[in-house]
Amino acid sequence: MRAWRWWGRGRLVAGLLAAGSSGAAAQALPAQPVEAVAAQSVVREALAYLERSEPETLADQVALCEIPAPPFEERVRAEAFRDRLRALGFVDARIDAEGNVLAFWGDGSRPLVVLSGHLDTVFPRGTDVAVRRDGPWFRGPGIGDDCRGLAVVLAVARAMRRFDLQPRGTVVFVGTVGEEGPGNLRGVRHLVDHELRGRIDAFLSVDGAGWAITKDAVGSVRLRVRYRGPGGHSWSAFGMPNPIHALGRAIAAIAELQVPERPRTTFNVGIVAGGTSVNSIAQEARAEIDLRSESPDTLTALERRVRRLLEQARAAEQARWSGSGAPLELVVDTLGFRPAARVPAEAPWVQAAVAAARVVGGSSPPLRAGSTDANWPLHRGIPALTITGGGRGAGAHSESETFEAIESHRGPQWALLLVAALAGVR
Repeated sequence: MRAWRWWGRGRLVAGLLAAGSSGAAAQALPAQPVEAVAAQSVVREALAYLERSEPETLADQVALCEIPAPPFEERVRAEAFRDRLRALGFVDARIDAEGNVLAFWGDGSRPLVVLSGHLDTVFPRGTDVAVRRDGPWFRGPGIGDDCRGLAVVLAVARAMRRFDLQPRGTVVFVGTVGEEGPGNLRGVRHLVDHELRGRIDAFLSVDGAGWAITKDAVGSVRLRVRYRGPGGHSWSAFGMPNPIHALGRAIAAIAELQVPERPRTTFNVGIVAGGTSVNSIAQEARAEIDLRSESPDTLTALERRVRRLLEQARAAEQARWSGSGAPLELVVDTLGFRPAARVPAEAPWVQAAVAAARVVGGSSPPLRAGSTDANWPLHRGIPALTITGGGRGAGAHSESETFEAIESHRGPQWALLLVAALAGVR
């Protein structure tokens, strides 16, 4: 048994991930080899059914997509997702205290495997969420990210129920809230830290369209920056520190930062605001900053550098107008934190995902890094990854997002085979 090591924020965390340790009990993952599971007649029947029933999967995808689900307003879509699970026979499907939808399949034995898609979108209230179809093309905000993931979860649940595909362990079908930006992974945090604390042995997220595995978690820190001063008239109060000038100094300094290409690391000042009129010294200037890295250590170091630059900009603006005696304040708030994690390609659950993809799709999917619901279980020492839901997608996070249903049935097939291998089949 090999002890994998992966990284938590600012520290090295060690865990027996090769054994699938999640705290309460260690379970061997996968529970059965992918090839052995794929050879079972009940699994073959379920996989064939998923190809035949892809029109039903697409109908679920469209119906869910046409229910608005802005950040923190996922309830109506959650109820629809729950009701679909109940209609499939999961009569105990429920919504937890955070807003996640859960439905259990199995007798409660270990290993416990979560199959999840996320309910929320990035689009604000009032966005036109109608889906338009042209042949195999579907166009609408959120049609791929992540209505495809939700539809795949429903498809797998439908197939496992229809063919009474009983796991050796337990499968939990989940729709999470708060995966997108401002949600700060609140749904999966609650699921891992409270609702199923100490019980999850593997976590599989389905997010978006295509054919890829996200094995590494890109970490991010989001900061809200505010410079504050007394303000005043641009003529009569000239000579006091200007919050907008301080913010300008900070942005100029951040723009000159050098970051490594490997591990990939990025920074962005995405929102800037402040001031009341052209002839006023602003009382406040604000900005929001996004920092990302594949490495938690690099992310921590970048955040420290940015915070130093923010303070240096405040001090420089204060010193420039030191004779005024007017104060200049800096306030930095953390809006969000997503932990980074790097997982070896030879980790057994990653290899199981690759093997399952080869069985149903004939090719190995690329391994990549990204920010998904899998970030949090990895941070907590739970084997986790994210796969895509098949088909082809483009324009994620735009109102013109598209999904092309070309061999899209392979997405649900991939998810079912991987879940069956991770949980085992009786």
